[in-house]
Amino acid sequence: RPGLARCAGCGGRIQDPFLLRVSPDLEWHVACLKCAECGQPLDETCTCFLRDGKAYCKRDYSRLFAVKCAQCRAAFSSSDLVMRARDHVYHLECFRCAACGRQLLPGDQFCLRERDLLCRAEHGPPLDGSAARGTRSP
Repeated sequence: RPGLARCAGCGGRIQDPFLLRVSPDLEWHVACLKCAECGQPLDETCTCFLRDGKAYCKRDYSRLFAVKCAQCRAAFSSSDLVMRARDHVYHLECFRCAACGRQLLPGDQFCLRERDLLCRAEHGPPLDGSAARGTRSP
């Protein structure tokens, strides 16, 4: 549809014999489709990611928007196994007690204080509820 399409990048009419279509409804001049963060040209040889109408290269999209480990802040790969605590996600290796460093395994009891994971047996609240009955305040 040369001449009828509008470029999502610059807003101008696409009169060129070729255009790049990203998603069903966004079309671009070949020269306008660039990563919104680093400016790398995104052509048919590159993986392109869209977010809020902007195009990104794979590296920048991952850096800006990917879910990251709550401990090491690195992004996850598709093959990583993860552990979750509330809305935090961790690499298996990063799922450790903040006080003693012991790796927490599936089935281990733990507590989450603000952003810190704590193994419950050693550093968390007592399992019998005696802290609630005690006379000393923390």
